[in-house]
Amino acid sequence: MGVRGARAARPLTGRILTLDSLVRLQRAQRIPEAVSGRIPLPDGMTVPLGCDAVAAPSRYGPLLLPRLPRVGCVYADRADWWWIVPCDSDVALQWPAPARYVPGALVPDTPDTPGLIHRPNDNVPYTPPIPLYLALCRVMGATPAWSRPLSA
Repeated sequence: MGVRGARAARPLTGRILTLDSLVRLQRAQRIPEAVSGRIPLPDGMTVPLGCDAVAAPSRYGPLLLPRLPRVGCVYADRADWWWIVPCDSDVALQWPAPARYVPGALVPDTPDTPGLIHRPNDNVPYTPPIPLYLALCRVMGATPAWSRPLSA
């Protein structure tokens, strides 16, 4: 005899959304509409972790280079330097303003397209995001988010 009110188990159908999937869906909603496309990576580059970018005003670019243990692909236009980082490099990080995190490495729709100014010696385009974050905080005079005092 069955338990009163019990239902037979149904097999799961369809796609199960994980927390990672939900986070990616939320990020996809933040992508600006006026874009001209993705930053074009050089031939031969592999992006096993996907591709996002961090844009920082060009005045900071030369200050960041010597502070980084590894520099991946870096692009520049008149206003910004663009650093290629793995997807989701904004998880738990508040990139310091005026830097901005750009999901998908999407370029704004402007006449000035970023050009490649640094290519790494290997085929991986990434600048490690944590050293880049710390270097940006340092040159911009910002306190890293995890070392800010907590308020009750």
